Amino acid sequence: MTATTVAVKDGGFRAARRVSGALTAPAERRALQWMAERAPSWVTSDQLTALGLGAQVGAGICYGLARCDRRVLWLAIVCVALNWLGDSLDGTLARVRRQQRPRYGFYVDHMVDILGAVAMMGGLGASGLVHWQVAAAMLVAFLLLSSESYLATYTLGCFELSQGMFGPTEIRLLLIAGNLALLRSPYSTVFGHRLLLFDLGGTIAAVGMFAMAIAVTVRHTAELYKQEPLP
Repeated sequence: MTATTVAVKDGGFRAARRVSGALTAPAERRALQWMAERAPSWVTSDQLTALGLGAQVGAGICYGLARCDRRVLWLAIVCVALNWLGDSLDGTLARVRRQQRPRYGFYVDHMVDILGAVAMMGGLGASGLVHWQVAAAMLVAFLLLSSESYLATYTLGCFELSQGMFGPTEIRLLLIAGNLALLRSPYSTVFGHRLLLFDLGGTIAAVGMFAMAIAVTVRHTAELYKQEPLP
């Protein structure tokens, strides 16, 4: 299912312009196109969307179980990879097969993203690998940034898939790298202070997302003001 929409104009839906400056975007587009063109006919975009959600919920469960045994983080890595496959390939498959459903795809894809993020951050908060306050801050920052993106898609007709060089795939790669580091030790030493590794990374991520949300809000507000100035 495709998440390339939507902007409303004169009561009708039209495709929004997709923008991505992520580091992996060019290679990812080629890989997804290749896989979509060769996917078995029985594979559908809805199935891929379900796979993406199930894998993200699975990752959250794995994080919760990691409180008892960190080796389950290997399974969390598999879940993150499957989440990428389902979440990234569903829209490409729909476009290759000319089966786009603009309103349905946009709504379902982003609700799946929200539900999956809640599941994953809930699992992290229960894992003991990060304090729940940090997990909650990451979730709030993600939801704030996501909300801004959805509003910008509607009002500006531009769907930004990334913020600068970072998009969902880069975040997943960082998460996988963090999991591998956790398998060695859940702690990091900064200026002589011993901290939970994911507390450090999560705090940086939350602050970064909050800052990006504020920056793009200011930019889009200025752009909309220019388009709709006071008489």
